[in-house]
Amino acid sequence: MNFLRGVMGGPSAGPQPSGAETIQKLCDRVASSTLLDDRRDAVRALKSLSKKYRLEVGIQAMEHLIHVLQTDRSDSEIIGYALDTLYNVISNDLEEEEQEENLPKQVDDLGSQFTEIFIKQQENVTLLLTLVEEFDFHVRWPGVKLLTSLLKQQGPQVQQIILVSPMGVSRLMDLLADSREVIRNDGVLLLQQLTKSNAAIQKIVAFENAFERLLDIITEEGNSDGGIVVEDCLLLLQNLLKNNNSNQNFFKEGSYIQRMKPWFEVGDDNCGWSAQKVTNLHLMLQLVRVLVSPTNPPGATSSCQKAMFHCGLLQQLCTILMATGVPADILTETINTVSEVIRGCQMNQDYFASVNAPSNPPRPAIVVLLMSMVNERQPFVLRCAVLYCFQCFLYKNQKGQGEIVSTLLPSTIDATGNSVSAGQLLCGGLFSTDSLSNWCAAVALAHALQENATLKEQLLRVQLATSIGNPPVSLLQQCTNILSQGDKIDRRGSKVQTRVGLLMLLCTWLSNCSIAVTHFLHNPANIPFLTGQIAENLGEEEQLVQGLCALLLGISIYYNDNSLENYRKEKLKQLIEKRIGRENFIEKLGFISKHELYSRAAQKPQPSFSSPDHMMFDHEFTKLVKELEGVISKAIYKSSEEDKKEEEVKKTLEQHDNIVTHYKKVIREQDQELEELKQRINSLTSQNEQLQATVTQQVSQIQQHKDQYNLLKVQLGKDTQHHNSHSDTFQMNGIQTEEVSKLKEELEEWKNKHELLQGQLREKDSVIEKLKSSQLEMGTAEQSLQTSKSGGLELSNEVQKELEMLRSQIQLQSAEISKLQVENQKLQVMNTTADHVLGDSGATAANSSEVKGRLEQEIKELKSEVRALSEEKESLKQHLDSSSSTVAILQDEKSKLQQEVAESKKEQDDLLVLLADQDQKLSALKIKLKDLGVPVEDEDDIESGDQGDEDEDGDEEEQD
Repeated sequence: MNFLRGVMGGPSAGPQPSGAETIQKLCDRVASSTLLDDRRDAVRALKSLSKKYRLEVGIQAMEHLIHVLQTDRSDSEIIGYALDTLYNVISNDLEEEEQEENLPKQVDDLGSQFTEIFIKQQENVTLLLTLVEEFDFHVRWPGVKLLTSLLKQQGPQVQQIILVSPMGVSRLMDLLADSREVIRNDGVLLLQQLTKSNAAIQKIVAFENAFERLLDIITEEGNSDGGIVVEDCLLLLQNLLKNNNSNQNFFKEGSYIQRMKPWFEVGDDNCGWSAQKVTNLHLMLQLVRVLVSPTNPPGATSSCQKAMFHCGLLQQLCTILMATGVPADILTETINTVSEVIRGCQMNQDYFASVNAPSNPPRPAIVVLLMSMVNERQPFVLRCAVLYCFQCFLYKNQKGQGEIVSTLLPSTIDATGNSVSAGQLLCGGLFSTDSLSNWCAAVALAHALQENATLKEQLLRVQLATSIGNPPVSLLQQCTNILSQGDKIDRRGSKVQTRVGLLMLLCTWLSNCSIAVTHFLHNPANIPFLTGQIAENLGEEEQLVQGLCALLLGISIYYNDNSLENYRKEKLKQLIEKRIGRENFIEKLGFISKHELYSRAAQKPQPSFSSPDHMMFDHEFTKLVKELEGVISKAIYKSSEEDKKEEEVKKTLEQHDNIVTHYKKVIREQDQELEELKQRINSLTSQNEQLQATVTQQVSQIQQHKDQYNLLKVQLGKDTQHHNSHSDTFQMNGIQTEEVSKLKEELEEWKNKHELLQGQLREKDSVIEKLKSSQLEMGTAEQSLQTSKSGGLELSNEVQKELEMLRSQIQLQSAEISKLQVENQKLQVMNTTADHVLGDSGATAANSSEVKGRLEQEIKELKSEVRALSEEKESLKQHLDSSSSTVAILQDEKSKLQQEVAESKKEQDDLLVLLADQDQKLSALKIKLKDLGVPVEDEDDIESGDQGDEDEDGDEEEQD
């Protein structure tokens, strides 16, 4: 212990205060007591003394407290007291009321020394990690506070111990899931200390789902309206993402950028923001900037910028940018954030160019921001932020550069003066009496010309009206005039600042643009002014102006195309040698890079200055100085011969470049022609494929015809040899025997149909004969039926006449068929003769054509006759149908007549019976009359009288 006292700077051996004696006794009780209650009471007493007697408790009790942690883990109460005591000893965060003014400064270092003693044994940290896993609040919370204090005192050492401890980081990540907000919030503070400047732990924490949990906490706490917990979570997120490309990529790939958008949703009423909300929103904007920082790899920055545009985060930031009532520091940080979100991203830059301020009439956001930049009443940090935004908008954005420069050209200036353009604002700032506005406008215009030779040439066309009655002067001439009259103009601010800004603009304008150099040299006052400034021995402030004048003169030499005889390269070098001296010129040129403000500006693109007086250099201009300083120094020392050689080399290179450009143009034209030819080839190929398909189809058809032709030729050859089957295989000059065979088949069909019709006619004849015989049998019927019989006979006579007509038609058809058979025989004979003609080698082509014609004519005639026969066949069918219907009618009438005859026979029999009865009655009556003596006529008289009556009746009927 005495050794520890010596090391810790404590009191030497001797009489000790009562507090030290008490601590010693308590330590003995902790070490020697067997009862847990006694040890617990002793540790509780040490805790109460640890704040007042921090040094004594730390020296005497630390080992005993660590031993308690190791042995009494079953009792959470004593463990909690021990952890609290160790925290009071190690932590430097004492309460203000407990701090005494006469405490020595060495006390502030006690925490670091005690921490070093505690972590000397790595098992102590591992033990602490185990205790932090306990769910008991009285163990977990003091354990978290103690581990946080250890990390604050000896961060790298404790980080390394936790990193090598099994599941060390994972155990601590469980704190974020604790339902008790106190432990969860202190867990966030612990992870803040754990992740400081340790990329390995940052990756582990990120892959333990830290982003998801932290964003959930921020959302639960109310985003920007939340309390200090949101601030702590944002600080932890910054630790995880800043300068850690792996975590940034993980954050982007996990779609966590989209969850940042609700943070920036502000309402219309933006007055009365709390200090905590301002702090939270400030940290949120900084977190966005961490993801798109220019120091990140370009690919990672670009992907994050695109993600912010697609999820609407950029649009939300622009809404805050154009909103009213936003606090100044939030507005400034928002401008800086938008600047880095659009920097180098064409898509985001195009969107920003389309944003309009909510004014009447609407104005582009760029114009509104430039108005703030050139307004000297605006805060300095806000003006710097606007300048940075304008620089980021033009960074690698030739389209935006062209739009800005076009507002200065004569053809595009608004003659009505109703709207203010960006170019007019820049010119107004460039020539105002405020030096800061001069510098900002000059730098902004220089960025519009950065790495764009075309715009440098176009800007030479800009003409300015200086005063009424005087002719307009070019922008380049006006810049040099103000530069030469800088001391004579009364300005607010640093006069050096205005001249530095104009010189930076001129150096950027003339670099890599020979035409601009020629225009600059054409003014005879410019070179004497530059040489006079460089040659003078001025104060320290003016040395920066001398260096920039030397750089401008060097650019005029290096990019001089010798088009002006009086200002050729060699003459300018001689002028430097005579009036300045080469060594002096190089020394003055070196003033730029040796300046402290130059080094600051070269560190990062954002212009960050502590005061307006320090605003001298632009980041992009420092790159130009670094590029040109060496080549200008070499150019000054080159001889005329070397210049000539260099000129020849340049000419050769220019020629080569022209040739390359020419060939590029030719190649481009050829590429276009190739594309057109490819399109034509594609169309022709499709046409060719279609034609090929058609040709293939036709070839197959031709092949089929050839096969048929060859087959017929073989058959014809066989017929020629055997002369047996001329009608089966006849072919001559393309006329095939199929037509002849068809005709034969049709003739056979007609013959069959003819025979069928003849059979039907025979059947009809038999039916008619039967009808005739039945009619003859019924000839003995009653006279009342004679009329119907005569009608039936008339009908039968008509049917007979029709049948006679049918017979005559059939006879005609048979005659025609016989005629066709004769013609068919003739055709066969002609076929035979044609075969002989084909076989005869002496036959002429004329005879074959004549035979062909005759055959074709005969075939046509046969076809026409067959057609006529088919028509006659149809008419015969109709006649047969009508005759069939007539026969059916006659059969019905026959049956009716037979029925009537039978009925008449029956009636006749009945009459005969009645007559017989009447005769018997009459004879009986006659006998009776004779017996009675009545005279009775004889039968003969009666019959003669009856006959007379009948004759009279017949005469009456005849008269009727």
